[in-house]
Amino acid sequence: MTVSAETRTAPALRPRGRGARGRAAGPRVWARRAPLLPALIFMIGVTQLPFVATLVISLFQWNSLDPEARRFTGLSNFTTVATDAALRESVVTTVLLTATVVVVSVVLGLVLALLLDRTFRGRGLVRTLYITPFLLVPVSAALLWKHALYNPEYGLLNGMLSWAAKVLGVEAAPQPDWISDMPLAAVEVSLIWQWTPFMMLILLAGLQSRPAETIEAARLDGAGPWQTFRFLTLPHLRRYIELGVLLGSVYVVQNFDAVFTITSGGLGTANLPYTIYQTFYQAHEYGLASAAGVLVVIGTMVIATFALRVVSSLFTQEVSRA
Repeated sequence: MTVSAETRTAPALRPRGRGARGRAAGPRVWARRAPLLPALIFMIGVTQLPFVATLVISLFQWNSLDPEARRFTGLSNFTTVATDAALRESVVTTVLLTATVVVVSVVLGLVLALLLDRTFRGRGLVRTLYITPFLLVPVSAALLWKHALYNPEYGLLNGMLSWAAKVLGVEAAPQPDWISDMPLAAVEVSLIWQWTPFMMLILLAGLQSRPAETIEAARLDGAGPWQTFRFLTLPHLRRYIELGVLLGSVYVVQNFDAVFTITSGGLGTANLPYTIYQTFYQAHEYGLASAAGVLVVIGTMVIATFALRVVSSLFTQEVSRA
């Protein structure tokens, strides 16, 4: 069989063409990536280097009051942290605090989202007012609850109880000290008040992404409000609820401001971040505090991984719909 000259030379020309295009595309690719390098370097310097330093410190027995006695102990700090009774108690407190705040916030956020999904005059203003608690600085929100609401002498809650007793004509009961009588619940209520708007925003976005024709078809078929919510709305909101639960858990499990401001970690309200703070700044045990911090970061990364997967699947689903 006779092979033409063009056929013999074609395979030799194609690789050179691809290599030339690859060499030409290289500078263009780096030209697009170069503006991102300062942000990448800044992110590594701010997030990764401190974590590496914390990981190194966690391998040492290091008390700032006796720096000369510093020595390498390997993983003994992690063993001590894992077997410490106070830390185990703080883990239980953290789980209770996080679970209560997230679950109640999701339920209240769903109720508010269902109400704000309706059309009424002044809906934009009402949405803005509902979002306001989430926009406050966490320390400011905690101080607001501690002094303006919980204070047994001039707090708003006790003032409302006294006013209700006068209106009803009954003898006023002794004014409760909300923080002393129910310390963990006091912290939880302040966090629920602040995180409910976050859940409301996520769920409201899910409600507004429902296909209107499906809801209208269900109504024409005779489905009532409860049936529509149970069989159409709730399954549609499943991923949004998962997203709110996961993101809320990542942030609430790291909460320090409310515990420090309202109860100072007393009365059984010390969670993991506050226990780490006590170990580092009050006991001056840098190695133990660093080991506890590393364990908290690892646990948070596990939760964040699930959160990112939910977000990715949610975006993929929305793109496929479009």
